[in-house]
Amino acid sequence: MNIDRLSNNLKKTLPDSNLKATVLPGCPEISLFLFDPERLQGPLDHDVAQAVVAEPAYWSFCWASGQAMASYLLQNPHLVQDKEVLDFGSGSGVVAIAAAMAGAKSVTALDIDRQALDACEANAQLNGVSLSVLSDFDSCQGKIDVVSAADVLYDRDNMHWLDTLLTRADKVLLADSRVKNLNHPHYTLHQAYRCRTWPDLNEFEEFNTVRIYQGEKTESDSVQNRW
Repeated sequence: MNIDRLSNNLKKTLPDSNLKATVLPGCPEISLFLFDPERLQGPLDHDVAQAVVAEPAYWSFCWASGQAMASYLLQNPHLVQDKEVLDFGSGSGVVAIAAAMAGAKSVTALDIDRQALDACEANAQLNGVSLSVLSDFDSCQGKIDVVSAADVLYDRDNMHWLDTLLTRADKVLLADSRVKNLNHPHYTLHQAYRCRTWPDLNEFEEFNTVRIYQGEKTESDSVQNRW
């Protein structure tokens, strides 16, 4: 993946912006091509601000939940080692990259944003790992052992994915900073991290606590699926 293509993607909405290979403060084992705030001088003019709102380059930031999940996988490689992993809503690709580093048999980065998939490929190359990319969840074929999902519950309308993802894998690893008390019969809280989005967006402190959940099918679910 040519970094120039990735930079051009960002310049479509922020003409004076640039990308910078950045070591993640919350997961220093990984570097990503991220938005370089030092290159942006002064406030955005109206047209540029409107373009950013209309088509935000989410992939040019590493969100707190992604960093926390990446760190969690590198600290617990047994969760993905020798497994087929699907990273849902991959963004910059940080979680997919961590899964590959942790020894996953294969990793697919899934995002509906084509520019995000470009970022996943470029960032994977930057970190010396391999992954495949996909833009449509329904077109995902083959065996999936583990689904990872970081920062997908920013919208309450996305809550249905908690059940949907468990239809594709026996285990779902979820990182979230938005829902304080997730109450779901299939998901259990395993760990919490203090982490910031990078570059720092000065988010509210409450969004810097990231909770890691593991979702698993129950035995009754498995029986129902067989019938």
